[in-house]
Amino acid sequence: MKTTLELNDQILRRARTRAVREGISLARFVEDALRTKLRDDGRKRPAFKLDLKTVTGHVPPNADISDRKALYDVLDGA
Repeated sequence: MKTTLELNDQILRRARTRAVREGISLARFVEDALRTKLRDDGRKRPAFKLDLKTVTGHVPPNADISDRKALYDVLDGA
């Protein structure tokens, strides 16, 4: 079927370039792009949710943060 579309010049140039790079016709490229968009059914993907795990631990003994050796002792478990 033939139809006429008004497309943004920059988008059309990018589509032509990409079609040539992929070795397909512009019509085939547009059909593939439409097929992909229509397959989506307009449903949005669920938002990404990052679940952080929390663990129970113990609080290390207080150390004077100005004393490097004391800090290393705490880190080394001394």
